[in-house]
Amino acid sequence: MVERYAGKLSVLLALCLVTVALVAPTPAGAGITVFEEGDKFVEIGGRVQIQYLQTDFFGEGTRDQVFFRRLRPYISASVTKNWVGKIQFDFGKSIDGNEVAVKDAYMQYKGWKNKTLTIGNAKTPFSREFLTSSKRQQTVERGFVGDHNFGTPDRQLGLRLDGQNDSKKITYSLAFGGEQHDPDATKLDFDSPANNSGDWNEGLVIAGRVDFHPKGFVKFDQGDFNTSGIKPNFSLAFFTWSNDSDNNSYTDAVTGLSTSGSKADLDSAEGFEISAGIRGNGISIDAEYNLISGDTVDPTFTGGVYRNGSTDLDKFHLEGGFMLPSNQVELVGGWESIDADNYQDTWTATEIGVNYFWNKHKVKAQLIHRMAESRFGVPGEDGDTSLLQLQFVF
Repeated sequence: MVERYAGKLSVLLALCLVTVALVAPTPAGAGITVFEEGDKFVEIGGRVQIQYLQTDFFGEGTRDQVFFRRLRPYISASVTKNWVGKIQFDFGKSIDGNEVAVKDAYMQYKGWKNKTLTIGNAKTPFSREFLTSSKRQQTVERGFVGDHNFGTPDRQLGLRLDGQNDSKKITYSLAFGGEQHDPDATKLDFDSPANNSGDWNEGLVIAGRVDFHPKGFVKFDQGDFNTSGIKPNFSLAFFTWSNDSDNNSYTDAVTGLSTSGSKADLDSAEGFEISAGIRGNGISIDAEYNLISGDTVDPTFTGGVYRNGSTDLDKFHLEGGFMLPSNQVELVGGWESIDADNYQDTWTATEIGVNYFWNKHKVKAQLIHRMAESRFGVPGEDGDTSLLQLQFVF
């Protein structure tokens, strides 16, 4: 056992040393403005995340790979006062023909006081973990509460209104648009119509949230670079999704029963979120609870997360970090759980790790070790995952 973990650690430490040798500080900025004249501008930017992943689960042995976790260029521009457009693609994790995924692709109107209207492909305002940018995560990967594979809506193609009061102590979002569902019964997986797959269920999502900032506005960005004072944040959110019945690939039109034992068309889903966060003095803590309910078109379907045509995904997530005074090293850890109606046991995971920053989230390296028990609700399906990620944002 000791030798096995020593081998893992040696590989990860070697990659860390290579990372330190290759990366140098870079000036701060939010993209690069390549043209600006009056109300007109063009900005380009992107993120590069190179990840080393090693897994060791019971019965599978040790596996590892190096890949681009995210490779996302974007362009943002305006030619008219109060209107801004953005397009972002992801070339990371390219598999077979699925080589490019559309991420942000929208136009925004900013001419109203304290309000912004977004039209196009943008994040559904549910789950603080999901709304926290992938480039500002503490533990490399999002937890169950922020993962679109487990009931959290991904980007939706439609309308989103974001607003705040004058003091910015209350912020809110409302959204309506198209959202699709992958019928794979092992998950409750939502995705944007912008990345359509032939057998996905089509439907509409409505979502809303309100965030309270009693001591001043607090961003969802994880990791506090020793800002003064402690600021809390509290959130409530909901969503509801319904199938429009245009593409039920795995339901018999006559009997209404599923034609597959591993895939099931989803009829409807609802979700509720309560969450909180704390930032300040180098401390960054997030806690979130989600309850996601889903019903299949076939009321008798049992498999994956579903039992007798329905499931409740009960999800909890707690993570935190402490930034050392140098603002270069952050110690992080977390614990999460997910349970579903058809799980035999609750799936849990504990994470510990360290982040090293050259220029805050612009250039950083993250080393995380994740220990999971009862993966996909199966007792004894235990194992470890080690992740090393190098990030560069411009």
